[in-house]
Amino acid sequence: MDQATLKELEAAIAIARRGTFRAASIDLGLSTTALSHTIGRLEAALGVRLFNRTTRSVSLTDAGRLFMQQVAPSLQDLHAALGSVREQRETPSGTIRINAAPFAARSIIKPLVLEFLRRYPDMNVDIVTEGKMVDIVREGFDLGVRVEGLVPTDMIAVSLGRPQRHAVVGSPEYIEKHGIPLAPPDLLTHSCIRVRLPDGSLFRWRFEKGGEQVQIDVRGQITLDEASLTRTAVLDGAGLGYLFEQDILPEIEVGQVIRVLADWTPSYPGLCLYYPGRRNLSAGVRAFLELARELSRTGDPRLKS
Repeated sequence: MDQATLKELEAAIAIARRGTFRAASIDLGLSTTALSHTIGRLEAALGVRLFNRTTRSVSLTDAGRLFMQQVAPSLQDLHAALGSVREQRETPSGTIRINAAPFAARSIIKPLVLEFLRRYPDMNVDIVTEGKMVDIVREGFDLGVRVEGLVPTDMIAVSLGRPQRHAVVGSPEYIEKHGIPLAPPDLLTHSCIRVRLPDGSLFRWRFEKGGEQVQIDVRGQITLDEASLTRTAVLDGAGLGYLFEQDILPEIEVGQVIRVLADWTPSYPGLCLYYPGRRNLSAGVRAFLELARELSRTGDPRLKS
């Protein structure tokens, strides 16, 4: 064991976390061949096989699971200690890993992330977008970005100061041919772009007005799982779409799409950055959080772009 290097341990943990050599190699900035050689050296030093490998999948052996349970927390503590030393530097440096829903990543990339990188040129930001919620501590992320109501209770949340709102839209050609729905139940007579959630279930469109809440299991020929695809289908006249307002607002403003049921789609609490309170934050993460608070506090319009 005394022959194992820190890089070899990090490589093993990355593979266990990501589930494939390819994904781990991207995270680590290595080729899959180099990563395979690294793991081979570690397994040789330990005298046991950590991973079962086939052409299609990678899984931990029993020895690998035990190894990860014991080594991963220690390595995390080691990185925290190294991070504490690096905090003494005046200029933040290093990499911040952020996990976010795709629409959340789109919301922060221009106003927050790019501004942060302009201010701190020694920093790097690595954003991973996922529809499902993940444990950011276990998966090795510094920060998460989610809708306020989805932030885990054991995390510290920093509001981005921007409420969220949905918009139901259709192309002018579609509206001219099929008419305007005046209430949510009218959608059952329309062709709608259905939305599949990360768990495989179909999303029911949600509405609220005057205290009345309605969920509609819409009908339509197309089912999609990505907002940009829904936007494309709507613009092409395939049916009505249910999108985050910020993802379709430019098209609404120039008349490329027509918004309907606007009085049934009120705003609700917006996005938050969140992070584990028990960790010592690096100088880079602290600077990122401070910029987020600054933009939210001043009402900077870039945070709403």
